[in-house]
Amino acid sequence: MLKKIATGFLAVAATSALALSLPAAANAATAAAPSHDDDYSDYWGPVYAKNSQAKSQGWIGVSWDEDGESNEVTVKGRLYDLDNRDEDEGGKCAFVKFEASDFDHDWSPVYSKKYCGFPGYKKFTFSENDVFSVRVKVCQIGQYSNYPTKCGRWEYIYTAESE
Repeated sequence: MLKKIATGFLAVAATSALALSLPAAANAATAAAPSHDDDYSDYWGPVYAKNSQAKSQGWIGVSWDEDGESNEVTVKGRLYDLDNRDEDEGGKCAFVKFEASDFDHDWSPVYSKKYCGFPGYKKFTFSENDVFSVRVKVCQIGQYSNYPTKCGRWEYIYTAESE
């Protein structure tokens, strides 16, 4: 009986601590919002590799010309290496890749980044013009390799239809 009461108190304490930390985290995310005059902007992620040993997350902004016929998409983010093993133990680096489709719905690779440095992250930024959709995939990759492995699935972070 005493064990059940103690477990109940621990659950209440953990829930209270989480509830108190959420408003602070929400305010921190709002304070860190990029200040652009975009027609569309949103946060994306986190997106993980298949084995959760790498992740990426960030922000996307889209600015349209005054005729609504052309746009510029800016993506900012962080790539996290979550694999604490060294190379001799089979550890790999984090890898993120982005593809964009044009208004004819043809997909092209537009950006990729590799980062080796558990437990840290690497910031990245890129821009692309005349984009209909953007998708991201996170993988792992060997430190001296050009071939990603353990890739998660493609995650759409923007499509003009969603505006």
